[in-house]
Amino acid sequence: MKKRILILIALIATSVYLVLAVTVFNAKPSDRECKGIELEIKDNTDLGFITIKDIETSLKQKKILPTGKNLENIDTRNIEDFLEKSSFIKNAECYVTAGGKVKIDIYQRIPMMRIMSSNGDNYYIDNEGKIMKVTGKAVRVTVATGYIDRKFAQEKLFELAKFLKSNYFWDSQIEQVNVTTKQEIELIPRVGDHVLFLGKPEMYDIKFRKLKAFYKEGLNKVGWNKYERISVEFNNQIICTKKER
Repeated sequence: MKKRILILIALIATSVYLVLAVTVFNAKPSDRECKGIELEIKDNTDLGFITIKDIETSLKQKKILPTGKNLENIDTRNIEDFLEKSSFIKNAECYVTAGGKVKIDIYQRIPMMRIMSSNGDNYYIDNEGKIMKVTGKAVRVTVATGYIDRKFAQEKLFELAKFLKSNYFWDSQIEQVNVTTKQEIELIPRVGDHVLFLGKPEMYDIKFRKLKAFYKEGLNKVGWNKYERISVEFNNQIICTKKER
């Protein structure tokens, strides 16, 4: 008898659970409120300038923060369009999860070099060679100064930025790029009190290979502060200018 009662109670409990589950999972969006947002950076590069707090703040200021609103009334496309206006966001994908939240997947624009031109321009070049606005959050990248127009930045300096980012040694060593009035390239290294002169913005691979060999065979022997200028402008030679005593 007791066994039958226990079985009956278990069947009733299971039936109640199934009814509740069906009711919850089949509830219309208008009957449910958004429980918050979830943010995921899809390219696995955490640069620190896109956070869930910043996203929430910007959506709240725009009056489109979904938290607390009926899911039926949330326009995820509007949220995507708004977020994609950010200098640091290449693409945003928003959708409602089964748990009643709005999931936001972010694909970032990655800054490669900061341009601070003599004409007053101040912006980043991203990993696709496009212009990015400078915001309040600083990004640690090589800075390019001097006589730089946007065409030169997006073509010549973009190629240089890609080369530096692909080479750990040079990406760590080069602190600043300067463009002369003749649109020739000077580099300011982090280590060593000298200027590296590349000349015309071309053949980066060959020029940096010569510099790397000179670093190993030359500067390591005579000292890193002996020369004030090291030029690899010409293909067949390296020209060094000694410091005046």
